[in-house]
Amino acid sequence: MEAAQAIRSVSLKLLICETWQVLTLIVFSGIDSAGKSTQIANLTRYFLEKGGCPVILWSRGGYTRGFGALKGLLRRLFPGFIPPPGRSRQREAALRQAQVRRLWLVLALLDLLRVYGLNIRWWRLQGRTVICDRYLWDTLIDFRLNFPAESVEDWWLWRWLVRLTPQPDVSFLLMIPVEESLRRSRGKDEPFPESEEKRRQRYAQYQQLQQEGRWSVVIDATQPVDQVWADIQAALQIQKPDF
Repeated sequence: MEAAQAIRSVSLKLLICETWQVLTLIVFSGIDSAGKSTQIANLTRYFLEKGGCPVILWSRGGYTRGFGALKGLLRRLFPGFIPPPGRSRQREAALRQAQVRRLWLVLALLDLLRVYGLNIRWWRLQGRTVICDRYLWDTLIDFRLNFPAESVEDWWLWRWLVRLTPQPDVSFLLMIPVEESLRRSRGKDEPFPESEEKRRQRYAQYQQLQQEGRWSVVIDATQPVDQVWADIQAALQIQKPDF
């Protein structure tokens, strides 16, 4: 009897240790100033202290490092064809053209296939934990808000992206009201702050996708920073037990 209990105890400890070790893809989502960067910094510090080497990935369809390099190359090869970076009338005029807009979206989706379908898988195969600041559903919201006429989620290329994008071990949605997002943003030096109207639209999209179960954990990020971090630790079960 005692031997059986000891075996069960050891098995439970091994199971807990395995659970602690297999967190290789963790995602943070939410509107601007929800606290994603702060909590990602906390989590990164945690893994570094445990001897890990996490990868921090910020991604946004059409604005990844690789996509930026491609646009820079095209600007050099075809001066005037690609608008300068940042918001401008020239950029808005170019994206009003259906062919330009669709080409931009196709290239953005192909680039995300590279980032999500290849890069993340490669890092995970190396045994590294990938912590994502924004992920697949954040990009869908971007596309819905910026290109409402295109219905990108109906494209076959988007469907393939969804199929080939790795499922996170844990995905967090940090929620704060739009008013709190605006209040926090005023204390930051953001080059292109999002308007209140756009934030409200984005918040509504997060609520809709939340109801569809796109995130495994939803956290009230109006709580003190330490409490939000405690909620994240509890969800991840990353307090490795002392045996």
